[in-house]
Amino acid sequence: MGDWTSLLPALTASERQRVEAGLSEADARVRPLFQETTTYFWAAAVTGTPEWAATGSWPAELRRRAALAVHLAAATSSVPTALNDVVRSLADGGHDWTRADLVWCLDVAGRAWGYQNAAHLELPATIAGCLSPADLADLVPALSALFDELAADHFLAAGPRRRVVTLIGEALDRATGRRVPSWLLHHGDEFGPLVRAGLGDVLAAPGVPELLVHCASLDKPAAPAKWLRVLDEQLRTATDGRTAVRAVLAAFAAHRRSVHEGSDRLLRGLVWALSRESDEAATDLLARVTDAASAAPRQASGFPHAQRTAIAAVHLLAGRDGEAPVRTLARLAVTVKNKAVRGRVQSALARLGALRGWSLSEVMELAVDDHGLDSTGSRLTRVGPYEATVRVVGEKARLTFARGGTGLKGVPAAVKETHADELRQLRALVKGINATLTAERQRVEALLSEERTWAYPDWVSRFLDHPITGAYGRRLIWETSADGRDWSAGLPREDGDGWVVAGPDGRPARGDRVRLWHPVRARVGETLAWRARVLATGLTQPFKQAFREVYLLTPAEERTSTYSNRFAAHILRYRQANALMRARGWQAGYLGTWDGGYDSEATKVFGGGAWRASFHHELVDTEEPHRYDVQYCSTDQVRFARQDGATWQPAPVADVPPLVFTEAMRDVDLFVGVTSIASDPQWADRGEDRFRDYWHRTVVGPLTPAAEVRRDALSRLLPRMAIAGRVALADRYLHVRGNLRGYRIHLGSGNIMMEPNDTYLCIVPARGGAGRLHLPFEDDPMLSMILSKAIMLAADDTITDPTVLRQLAA
Repeated sequence: MGDWTSLLPALTASERQRVEAGLSEADARVRPLFQETTTYFWAAAVTGTPEWAATGSWPAELRRRAALAVHLAAATSSVPTALNDVVRSLADGGHDWTRADLVWCLDVAGRAWGYQNAAHLELPATIAGCLSPADLADLVPALSALFDELAADHFLAAGPRRRVVTLIGEALDRATGRRVPSWLLHHGDEFGPLVRAGLGDVLAAPGVPELLVHCASLDKPAAPAKWLRVLDEQLRTATDGRTAVRAVLAAFAAHRRSVHEGSDRLLRGLVWALSRESDEAATDLLARVTDAASAAPRQASGFPHAQRTAIAAVHLLAGRDGEAPVRTLARLAVTVKNKAVRGRVQSALARLGALRGWSLSEVMELAVDDHGLDSTGSRLTRVGPYEATVRVVGEKARLTFARGGTGLKGVPAAVKETHADELRQLRALVKGINATLTAERQRVEALLSEERTWAYPDWVSRFLDHPITGAYGRRLIWETSADGRDWSAGLPREDGDGWVVAGPDGRPARGDRVRLWHPVRARVGETLAWRARVLATGLTQPFKQAFREVYLLTPAEERTSTYSNRFAAHILRYRQANALMRARGWQAGYLGTWDGGYDSEATKVFGGGAWRASFHHELVDTEEPHRYDVQYCSTDQVRFARQDGATWQPAPVADVPPLVFTEAMRDVDLFVGVTSIASDPQWADRGEDRFRDYWHRTVVGPLTPAAEVRRDALSRLLPRMAIAGRVALADRYLHVRGNLRGYRIHLGSGNIMMEPNDTYLCIVPARGGAGRLHLPFEDDPMLSMILSKAIMLAADDTITDPTVLRQLAA
C-alpha cells in the first residue's frame, strides 16, 4: 500500500482491545458459512445461499464483530477470496461504528495483499461513510492520500474501486465541507484537476454539484425516461447548470486525451444533458465532444479516450440537424478502430441517412469537410503583415508564408513571437485537413467495390470541384453514359464550358451519368491502353486504378462453392499481417496462446455495406516452449456473406458481385504478398526448417495477379530507364546483367538468384531506391524494391556494402 498508512493516528491499547474483543468467537461463527468462497475472486458469493440467511437473525453486535473478522480475513489471507458481498452484508444494519473501528480497519487494510477485488477496503469505506465530521477530522490527511491512491489505481476492478472511492470521497466531503464531490473529477487523470482548477466557481454554484452527481449516475448509454425527468428538473433549477454542462464538455473537447473511467461516466451523462439543448452551438459542441471521445492515442488506436461517452454521443449526434453531425460521423466511420464505437458510428450514419433520405454511401460523400478551402484547395489568412496560405499539394496540406506577394522560407520569427495563437490555429487546420485527406483516400478507394453512379452535376461538385475529394477525383478514370448501357471512359479535364470526361484520344465523352472506372468491367485492350495513357501523361494516381489487379472466379472456387482456397496455406509474419489488415480496414481478433486465440477471422464490409468478406487465419505454434508472442500465422479460406437486415447470411462465391469479389481478393493477396515469409529477404538466414519447403516453393512460384500487374508496369517503365540495356523480362523474373554476374529477381517475392548456379542473394534495399523515376501509383512497395535492386545489380562492380560483397565473392 501507499504512504497514507504513515498518516494514520495510533490507537491506544484500550481502543485496540475494545475493537478486537470477541473477534475470534465471531470468526468461528461466520467462517464455516463462507468457506466455499475461498477460491478465486470470481467465485460466486455465499450471501445468496440459504445457509447465509441465518446471519440476518444474529444480534447486531455479533454481526459487527463478524464484519471486522471477515475484514481481517480478506486483508491478510494469501488467497484472493470473494468477500466483498460478505463484508457488505455483515456491515449493513445500522451498527454503531466508531472512529477506533475505522482506524483499526485502515491499519489492517494497509498491511493487505491488495487484491483486484478490493475486499480489504469494503469495510473501512463503509465505516467512513457512517461517521460524523468530528470523528473524521484527524483522519482527513490519511483518507485523502488513500483516496488519491485509489483514484489512480488501475489494478483494482472498476466496480469495487468506484464503490470505495465514492464512499471515502463522500466522507472526506463531509469532513471538509467541499461542495463539489471529491469522487467526481478527481486526480485519477489529468482532466479532473484541470477542470476543477479552471471551473471551480461554476462547479460549486447552487444545484450544480447535484446535477453532476446525477449525470455520473447514468449506468447505460441510453438514458431512461425517469432519469431524464430528474435531469430536466435539475437543469431548470440549478444556477448556471447549463453553463456548467457546456463548460465541462468544452474543456474535454479541448483536452482531447484519455480520461479515467469515472470521468468517462460523468461525461456520458453530460452529453445527455447537452442533448436537451437544440441550438446550433450545442450541436457543434456535441460534434466536437464526439470526435474527442472517439479519438484514441496513437500507440493504442483501439482504446478511445472516453468509450462510454463516445457511444452515447454518437447516438445523440445522429439525431441532430445541420452538417456537423454528418461530417463528424462520416470522418469517424473511417478513422475509429475500436469495434464497439465503430459499429455504433455505422448504425448512426445509417439512421441519419434514413432521416434525410440518403444512402449510407451518400451520407459519407456529402459529409466531407472542405475546411474553408476554395475550389483550388487553398485558404489565405492574414497574420499581421504576412499572408499565410494553407494549400493542398498532392495529398498533403502545406502552410506557407509570404509578405507583399514574396514567398518566405519557414515561419517568420515575428509570427512565432506575436501571433502564437493564430499560428497554432493554422497548424491545427493543416493537421485537420491531412486527417480528412487520409480518410477520403480510403473512402474513394472503397467506392471501387460499389455499383454507384452519379448525376453529372453531383459528380462535378463532389469529386472535382471539392477542395479535398478533388485531390483524388481529378486523377482517376471515370466512365460516362447517356443511357446506362454504353459507357465511355476518360480522365477529367477542365475546358471552357466546365469539366468533361476526355477519352484516351482526348475527345470528350458525353453523358448525364458518371461512374468510377474499374478494369474488371473493361476489355483487356482498353485496360492496357489506359495504362499506357497514364504513363505517357506522367499521372500518379492516388491508388492503383489503371494498373489495378483483377481477380475473377476460378473453376476451383466454383467447385468449393462457399469459399475460396486461393490464398490458403501461406505462412505470414503475423504482426505485420495483422497491422496491414487493420490498415486496410479489416477487423480481426488478435491471435494468442489463450482460449479462443488460436484462430481468427478478419472481416471487412464491401459493396457499400451490402457484402462482407471473411479471411480465416490460424496461429502457428512456436517451437520455443516459453515464448508466448505469435510470430507466424497460416492462411485459410476466404468466405463471403450478404447483409440480410441486421444479420449476415453466407453466400456462394458465384453470387458475389465481381467488383466485391475482386476487391476482397486483392486485399487478401496484398496480405500474403507483403507479409509472407517468402518476401522477407533475410528469412533464409534465420528460417526454421519446418517452413523451408514452403519458402523455397513460394519464392519461385507462379505469379499472382498482383505480380502480373507489376510485370506489366515494369515492361512499360524499364525502357525509360538507364538500365534498359541490362535488363530483360521473362515469365516470372526480371533478368539483370551486371558487370560481375547475372541475376534473376522474382517478380512476386522480390528474391534474387545469382546465375549460373542459382545461389540466393540477400539484399535489403534502402528506401527510395527507385530514384526520381515516375511511378503511376505509390501503393506497391514491391515494385519500388525490385527496381532499386535492379539498379544496384546492373552496376554490381560499384557495390561497397560488405555483406553483399561477401555473397558475390562466395
